[in-house]
Amino acid sequence: MKVGNKGTPGAAKAFGRLLRFYRERAKVSQEALGLHTGYSKSQVAMIERGERRPRGNFVELSDEFLGAQGALIEVAQELKASGVAAWFEDYLEEEAKAAGVHKYENQVIPGLLQTEPYARAVFGCACPPLDDEEIEAGVAARLARQALFHRKPTPLISFVLEKAALTKPLGGAAVLRDNLLHILKIGQLRNVQIQVMPEDRQTHAGLNGPFTLLDTAERRGQLVYVEGQGGRYFLSEQPDLGDVFARYSSLRAQALNPEDSAELIEQVARTL
Repeated sequence: MKVGNKGTPGAAKAFGRLLRFYRERAKVSQEALGLHTGYSKSQVAMIERGERRPRGNFVELSDEFLGAQGALIEVAQELKASGVAAWFEDYLEEEAKAAGVHKYENQVIPGLLQTEPYARAVFGCACPPLDDEEIEAGVAARLARQALFHRKPTPLISFVLEKAALTKPLGGAAVLRDNLLHILKIGQLRNVQIQVMPEDRQTHAGLNGPFTLLDTAERRGQLVYVEGQGGRYFLSEQPDLGDVFARYSSLRAQALNPEDSAELIEQVARTL
């Protein structure tokens, strides 16, 4: 599946496997390779898992140090910024064909609802920082995902958003206001429901953090996607699958209904 207009999906994973092969063949530890290239052991491990693309002269230094005879340099040609983190590619394949997408978010406006300026501000907050090419590729890929709203067959899409995610002025007040107005417009689509969780709830089903639920293509199954600081993963087996879907049902019951949510979003926009 093509997500951006640059790079090859899966290339980071392929490069990582090849890097690990040559490193192990040369009997070099991740720590030693990191010292030679100016990377930490954990950063080398992330590159080998396909979770991070190498920067600077890492590829050239590694190729020479590990005796890869140009193989790493050759494969790295496919590593131009695709706008999609390597670990996110599997999720996007499922999202693009899903019959339903349901998202709970507590910190930031979800990518499917972001405007171009807001998305650029979000990528600009990345730590460690992204370079300009990576940011622009990321913005383009994120906006391309939003074709999901108008895809045929039409998917059912819903969001439960914490009010805090709608008041954080990433990019400035004007950028946030425009994004809130964009959310109101998307919420008018017949296949989309957007609900806001107010701040005064004394019980809350989402304290474990954000997640995404997918009804897979032709409703043949369900998946839960969870992403955090330490990693990201799918849940596809019971009882975990049923527990998270039940949690989302509780969140929707605790949140404002779509009409009251739209009124609250409009009120927040007017204050900016």
